Amino acid sequence: MDRRQPPQTEEGWYVLHDFRSIDWDAWRGAPERRRSQAIDEGIDYLQSSVAVRDADAGESAVFSVLGHKADLLVLHLRPTLSDIDTLERRFEHTALAEFTERADSYLSVTEVSGYMSQDYFDEDSEVEDTGLERYIESRLKPEIPDSDFLSFYPMSKRRGPDHNWYELPFDERADYLANHGEIGKDYAGRVTQIISGSVGLDDFEWGITLFGDDPTDVKELLYEMRFDPSSSRFAEFGRFLSARRFPPEHLEAFLAGETVPQEGDDAHPHASGDAEGHHGGHHDAASSDHGDDGDHAHGSDDDDLRSELEDIGVYAGQPHGEDVHAVVLYSAADAEALFEEVEGLRENFDHYDTHVKTAVYEPRGESSETAVVSLWDTERAASTAAGFLADLPDIVRQAGDNESDSWGTMGMFYTVEPDHRGDFVDTFGDVAGVLTDMEGHRKTDLLVNREDDNDMFIASRWDAREDAMQFFRSDAFSETVEFGRDILTDRPRHVFLA
Repeated sequence: MDRRQPPQTEEGWYVLHDFRSIDWDAWRGAPERRRSQAIDEGIDYLQSSVAVRDADAGESAVFSVLGHKADLLVLHLRPTLSDIDTLERRFEHTALAEFTERADSYLSVTEVSGYMSQDYFDEDSEVEDTGLERYIESRLKPEIPDSDFLSFYPMSKRRGPDHNWYELPFDERADYLANHGEIGKDYAGRVTQIISGSVGLDDFEWGITLFGDDPTDVKELLYEMRFDPSSSRFAEFGRFLSARRFPPEHLEAFLAGETVPQEGDDAHPHASGDAEGHHGGHHDAASSDHGDDGDHAHGSDDDDLRSELEDIGVYAGQPHGEDVHAVVLYSAADAEALFEEVEGLRENFDHYDTHVKTAVYEPRGESSETAVVSLWDTERAASTAAGFLADLPDIVRQAGDNESDSWGTMGMFYTVEPDHRGDFVDTFGDVAGVLTDMEGHRKTDLLVNREDDNDMFIASRWDAREDAMQFFRSDAFSETVEFGRDILTDRPRHVFLA
């Protein structure tokens, strides 16, 4: 009798989806003093969980459940089952617990399998510290995205007389899953997932948690996947539960039936409806304009800046310099070693249609750091990529990080006609000489793509934005723009960063 090859797995953090229903009759009939105690103790418990004060690592988040299946979801990820067990029992000691009943729960553990990478599990193969290893680490120890919407469902693979997943050869199963995953890549930047295994832990075999700011993105993704054979032939689903995230401090508004999060409250990045970067505060460097006043909004000041630059022949792009979203980080690491790390990441990035380009740019001056530039079609994809790029060796700063004492510009897409490369470098030297004598100018560097000598960008640092504008208004810059039109293959674009 042939025994089918099961994929090897490695487990990470344990996951508990804790769904609670509120006893609204008991809540309405309770004395004000008792309700206040429940709110205070509930907020304290939820804030402590989100801050992971109970463990050395992990994640937690709070959600308002939509529909009749539950009212409240507390999602926990922790390194051990003991951590999960303690969190469950600790909640029962709060006054809030007296007004709730567990409507549902699901226990699972994050995992990666041999379907993803056989090399990872091969004792004779060494997986270097590249993008693959970091990607696997992000699957085992994921961050909960700060997206507004969550959809959770359990699922198993079918074991029926006509379609039995576990009777298929390993390679055929791997092909099914690879094709299934290709669909998800089209939703990169819009839908993020946490996949956790529950064989032997709960009723189904996996728990799938999807996150997005627009619920219809999740709906479209799942609808499209229904037609893929991996789902249509071999998937069996449990019930779906949907929820909206809210910060613990809004528990009182949640229980009072008020808008959650309350409009105008800045406690949560989505309270005002603005989608910001996630994963540890990483943000899209080219979509943030940090002016002299520190204002991050898309205000009239930004429009005035672009209009003025357009009047003097400088293309400033949309909305803040690029029609693609750029992440730029600087590293003090050896350029060759850094390139090897970036190459591993880039292989993973290339799986996503939203990825435009990732490259290493080396400075011409020995005093400057090497730059890593990653371009994406969407802001959220760029923000996610920034989380991985920030783990590259010896990162010293990310362009766009708030530096209140200065203002910066980056000229990108300087792609030079090969016959004119020397002319471009010479002209940069002339302009750099002019900049040296300009008031408010701190430094300007020319960086060259390690893989293409004709691809460059220019980074400058100024005391203030007006100092940079004085240069853009100068005859020297106008002459440089005219010169560039003759020797560049494409129009350069300028990004303005604090």
